[in-house]
Amino acid sequence: MSFVPPGTGWPDDPATPSTPVATTPAEVAELAANSPSIGELTARQSVCRACPRLVAWREEVADVKRKAYREETYWGRPIAGWGDDDPRVLIVGLAPAAHGGNRTGRIFTGDRSGDWLFASLFRSGLAAQPTSVHAGDGQRLIGARMVAAVRCAPPANKPTPEERDTCFPWLLQELRLVRPRVVVALGGFAWQAIWPALKAAGYALPSPRPPFGHGVEVPLGETTLIGCYHPSQQNTFTGRVTEAMLDAVFSRAAAL
Repeated sequence: MSFVPPGTGWPDDPATPSTPVATTPAEVAELAANSPSIGELTARQSVCRACPRLVAWREEVADVKRKAYREETYWGRPIAGWGDDDPRVLIVGLAPAAHGGNRTGRIFTGDRSGDWLFASLFRSGLAAQPTSVHAGDGQRLIGARMVAAVRCAPPANKPTPEERDTCFPWLLQELRLVRPRVVVALGGFAWQAIWPALKAAGYALPSPRPPFGHGVEVPLGETTLIGCYHPSQQNTFTGRVTEAMLDAVFSRAAAL
């Protein structure tokens, strides 16, 4: 099998064999809106099969694997929101990495972006450990939570607009349930994706929309939105993102 069946013992698997599975955009909307708790919402996210292209890709990757990980079992399912159930800080990314979260079962875990991100969160007091290697490794977020705008690893790391829109109800309901004091958008895609979710969740948004930028802050009543360059290898290798830049954003988020 090219994915981990729910409820079979994977560390921190939120789902069970009886968790309802969304197979269409309409079912995503219904199951997300009717999720009564973060626990049930994340369980339903983690078994979603509503986007045929993404389902095929994530499972093909889990079956073929990368040579360095060929002896490992890949998660091969959507990556649910993870972290504190009542967070002060919500960190929003684009989508899981094919051989990162799609392999480990946890967002930003097991890839180079995550190495930078978790190290900064640890230095800022938002993570218990400086590394995040695999689910069940003892890592935990402190007053923080991570989500992806699109919950499945997409080919070429580029989800389609339709896939983004299909996944939107998961993001919206998570935002409604956690009501964070700070939202950190990692990269321009996450910045674009979080605006309609904030609007639908009842936040008063400024008009026109401020452009994305590193360290840009947008007050939203009792909540603040902060932009942060994504700690991708392209950005970290070129120096567009440094440890000090990440630390400045997450230290500010923790302070707020």
